[in-house]
Amino acid sequence: MMRRDRRLGTIAGMGLLRNRGLDGTRYTMREKLFAIGDDFWIENDSGEKAFKVNGKALRIRDTFVLESPSGDELFTIQEKKLSIRDKMQVERAGQTVATIKKALITPLRERYSIEVEGGPDLEAKGNIVDHEYEFKRDGDKVAEVSKRWFRIRDTYGIEVAPGQDDALILACTVCIDSMSRPG
Repeated sequence: MMRRDRRLGTIAGMGLLRNRGLDGTRYTMREKLFAIGDDFWIENDSGEKAFKVNGKALRIRDTFVLESPSGDELFTIQEKKLSIRDKMQVERAGQTVATIKKALITPLRERYSIEVEGGPDLEAKGNIVDHEYEFKRDGDKVAEVSKRWFRIRDTYGIEVAPGQDDALILACTVCIDSMSRPG
């Protein structure tokens, strides 16, 4: 049973990454909305509100909070000022769980390293600005970000492989989007 999703211009039920191998949970995010003071929802592939990104206004540094639909704070995402290269941290209950750094040298594609506290690190690599990139852990793809799945402008999708921390991957995606914006 498939239904046409008028909002996304896709057919729900077919999945965002058909025949790609991840077979994970899919989310929809709108680009160019990561501004301080802006709040927006990340929806799952059924169009349900899965996470809220709360852009905290009146802060000296970029700060976002990833919340559950009921308003529970899952992660705080903060830009680290006065560092040699772009860096953001993802925190849970005041403890750093991941640090995202932009690579200093990127020959053909953009690359971000994600140091995960107490677990294996991640890498995001691809065409970051055009939202066409992958998250990898130990060489294995654990998530994919793509605009190609949508006909509607300013929308992109994230598919997270089963067994991953979806909220952490989405928080890292918010960081990368924020860090890749000019200015």
